[in-house]
Amino acid sequence: PQHSLSASVLQGFQCIPASDLPAADILAFAQGLQNETAELSSTQLSCLARLLAAKNLTADFSRYPPDLLLFFNLAEVRSGTCGAFYARASRGNLDLLPRGSARRMGLLRGALACLGVRSSRLRPEQLSSLGALVCDMEPETITVSDPSVLENLKLCPALTGAQQDALNAVLLGGGTVYGDPSSWDLQTLQNLGPLVLALNQTTLSLVAEAVREAFSRSIAAVYGSQGRSQREKSLTLLRAFTAASASSHPRLKRSADRCLSAPITASTISDSLLLINYSTSKQLDLCLSNEVLKANLEPLLEQPFPVEYLQVMKKKLEQIYPSGIPEEQLKLFGPLSRQYTPEEISLWPVTSSDTLSALLNPSDGKWEAPQVQQLISRYQTLGGTLTGPLLQKIGGRNLCNLQEEQIEQIPPEAIRTAGQLNISTCSQTKKDQLYRKAREAFAGQASTPRAYYCQIWPYLGGAPAKDLKDLAKAGIAIDMDMDIFLALNPDELQKLSVMDVKNLLGENLRYLKEAENETSVMRWVKRQSQRELDCTLGIGLQGGMEDPNPTGTATPPHPTASASITPTATIPASTTFPTVPTSTAISSLPTRSSSPGPHKAPTPSTISLTPPHSTPPRTYTTAPSAAGSPPATSTAQPAVGSIVPCSTHQSATSNKATP
Repeated sequence: PQHSLSASVLQGFQCIPASDLPAADILAFAQGLQNETAELSSTQLSCLARLLAAKNLTADFSRYPPDLLLFFNLAEVRSGTCGAFYARASRGNLDLLPRGSARRMGLLRGALACLGVRSSRLRPEQLSSLGALVCDMEPETITVSDPSVLENLKLCPALTGAQQDALNAVLLGGGTVYGDPSSWDLQTLQNLGPLVLALNQTTLSLVAEAVREAFSRSIAAVYGSQGRSQREKSLTLLRAFTAASASSHPRLKRSADRCLSAPITASTISDSLLLINYSTSKQLDLCLSNEVLKANLEPLLEQPFPVEYLQVMKKKLEQIYPSGIPEEQLKLFGPLSRQYTPEEISLWPVTSSDTLSALLNPSDGKWEAPQVQQLISRYQTLGGTLTGPLLQKIGGRNLCNLQEEQIEQIPPEAIRTAGQLNISTCSQTKKDQLYRKAREAFAGQASTPRAYYCQIWPYLGGAPAKDLKDLAKAGIAIDMDMDIFLALNPDELQKLSVMDVKNLLGENLRYLKEAENETSVMRWVKRQSQRELDCTLGIGLQGGMEDPNPTGTATPPHPTASASITPTATIPASTTFPTVPTSTAISSLPTRSSSPGPHKAPTPSTISLTPPHSTPPRTYTTAPSAAGSPPATSTAQPAVGSIVPCSTHQSATSNKATP
């Protein structure tokens, strides 16, 4: 039966083989993404790019959104259109790809080669084409390039500390369109957009105090209407600007004995400028009474308070409730809850699922692993049971941080109603635990293999070889996504036969060649007969065991199959490019959560960086293929049964790519 592409179908994108979708539907859906607000994850975009390639629909890339182009096969980019391709792809959300990953660095190298860049000094026209790809270049490129490089940096999901230093050096030089920091006004700070997050205290100290205060007020005024990631950025800005103001008023910093403003009352709590009016945590302590805090805890916690302000409130609540925090108050704790230690959490009266759900709200900030363990343990100790909706709130990352004993208490029914959870960060033992529960939860669908697979796939990393073999012999194509295949237990993967792998991957078999350098794949290949790899798979995998020929002597090893056609945007060996860092330190800018949440393409705004990130899936070094030619596709369903007969050993042809 044929499917139509829709948002609901897309949630299970890994489950849709290309043969089930008409080319016209795939094309219409991909083109329509430019006009939709729907957010797609890295896995979904990767799958959609593969579907387009399978239908030979990648040539006219201008029809697709930049995020999708990040997942195209770069070896198929034609030299005549590479400039337009990379210029468009560079507008995509780089957070969809892990920093330093082969695919992300491949985009930068391909763009530099296409543009003929031969030094670290980038010209305006080159910067215009490189877009966000500049984010992965060394700090020296920022300082020596045309000052318009600042517009590229606005597209960066995050900057390293060294890159931030370089950015400040450029601004302090005064040769940018923004002028010297001492001349900045409110409009200048707003025009800087996300770059404001990277300003250091040296740069901020040169900005007029009245301008800094006006900007802080503009941020505080919209804080209440912002989402989680935007609030994190706003808090970062408010802390930086507050620190700059405090350094300008040493006498205010030393005044410690009285409230310098009017005492905080119920009528002033909702003032969006509360943090500005009480500019130190000491002033909050002196101006906020315990009575006002107790009666107005919820609205107070809606304010953009930094950690030191939350610590003041925590101390006051200990005075108000010496015998312990009542459960009704716990539900209101929001970001304050993250300030409590595991030992303190162990005393909380978390008896209802509503309380636990409120405390797990991701918009209130990130929990540390020991805190989550203790919070869930306390709930379970007091008789609580984890349900599907609670598992959704906990999320895959926090689920992996639980103790094995805690995971054992999760009922299979909760797994069945939890939706798709990303358990990639779990230990192998915990993956095994969760798989057993998922197998029990979805046992009722085992008679319909594809429906069963669509439910069980997030947990297959814990599946034993026997269950994987059963899936392979189900008599229907599974078309397992390569990300899922590579997430299988490496030890169990080694027990699968060549035919098992062929039947599991189905239409995605050709992507196994692209992943041949993955450790688990290399191990598996070495255990297989080379003849069987050639005859059954026929995708050019090399490194298997050679079968003795009829005379009893070993067959000479075959040359490794190489790309048949030259990729069009190669980097000449003699060319020197701007240094591309192989690894980068985490910057002091707020980083995105690692949850596998969806993404949008970055749009610079007055105080925002790019939208939040999730943990993107593994990327592969794509095998080169014919530029402008349709990629090899496998439209036939994998045969279930004996090995494909092969009368003679197929030797790999080695057609060297021309330089």
